[in-house]
Amino acid sequence: MSGAPQADLELAAALFDALARATRRGRGIVRDSYGAGEQAAHDIVRSAASEVGLEIAIDAIGNLFMTLPGRDRDAPGIFMGSHLDSVPQGGNYDGAAGVVAGVAALSALRRAAITPRDDLAVTALRAEESAWFDVAYVGSAGAFGLLDPACLAAQRSDNGLSLASALAAGGFDPQPIRERRRLLDPARVRAYLELHIEQGPTLVARGLPAAVVSGIRGCKRFRNARCVGEYAHSGAVARPYRHDAVAATVALLHRMEEVWLEQEGSGADLVLTAGELYTDPALHGPSKIAGETRFVLDIRSLSERTMEAVASAARAAAADVGAAYRVRIDLGAATDSPAAMMDGRLRSALLDFLERPFEMASGAGHDAAVFARVGIPSAMIFVRNENGSHNADEAMQLEDFAIGTRALLGLLLECPL
Repeated sequence: MSGAPQADLELAAALFDALARATRRGRGIVRDSYGAGEQAAHDIVRSAASEVGLEIAIDAIGNLFMTLPGRDRDAPGIFMGSHLDSVPQGGNYDGAAGVVAGVAALSALRRAAITPRDDLAVTALRAEESAWFDVAYVGSAGAFGLLDPACLAAQRSDNGLSLASALAAGGFDPQPIRERRRLLDPARVRAYLELHIEQGPTLVARGLPAAVVSGIRGCKRFRNARCVGEYAHSGAVARPYRHDAVAATVALLHRMEEVWLEQEGSGADLVLTAGELYTDPALHGPSKIAGETRFVLDIRSLSERTMEAVASAARAAAADVGAAYRVRIDLGAATDSPAAMMDGRLRSALLDFLERPFEMASGAGHDAAVFARVGIPSAMIFVRNENGSHNADEAMQLEDFAIGTRALLGLLLECPL
């Protein structure tokens, strides 16, 4: 790659700075989906892409496409990018790094006067985060006609504005979502590539600047799990007579930790989380045995078989623990999000562009999962990021970003598909 065009890191740094200045609110970043923050980010990136000389298009629901024309305009193009919205008080790089990487890569090709074989398009996809409307992947899923029209009634978490109203307020059209109409034909997309910061500690712990993503974990979530026992006086009821919902819930979670260790020991890919656990503040007290808990059990894996096996184990454990502790544990219905494996040929090619090749699963969801779902060969690059993500302290280094973007640029020039 020494003689190949190098990504425009000066432009990338300027874009990251501009995004931070425009959307920082206190310590964190606020790029609200279909709000002022996300729109400001779109305006900044669109202006930079225009100066680079890219063609600009915006679809009916606000997705931004910035294209370097290829020699064959009729052939399917290669798309790359990510989202520009953030969670409330998020960091500056989640999502934005992928859009900036695409613009920096195409700027390098423009400066080198390279005309690609096919169109290369950077996509800034709308509303990937579910924090604002409790609807994920609005931009990418909406572009492929995958959204349930009922999502348009979803209300924004901070002000109650409906998604349909937010679209209209931004000058966009909710009608394609109502009609499940495709705005982007999968047949027009040869491949989708997404650079993203890693949102966990793996690359930091391993001392690696970048990695190739093997796949995006699916999720089986028991969102409304409940343990029902009996409220009683903490000092007056001996252990054999208790119906302690807290003790039973802790026992269940300990049992699931053992299941996780067993699966891990057999080589399975699995993460297991109780993201919410609480008693009723109107009824609990320091001198009471709690009669009810509510909790969430979140099961994630690259393997549908593993997720189903762990869900079955959770149901069995709920029955066993319930009987042992004289309570009723109802996990409720599970919601499912399937795993999305990244394309093997693209993964192999990306690994060749890394001096220290490493491959890992993504535990978080990304727009790449939507592209893969509709049959588009997809690939992801993770870039090392200190301090996790979805917080104000994201700390991606430009040197690491350069390594990931160099791999992206290499794949654009030598795509194996």
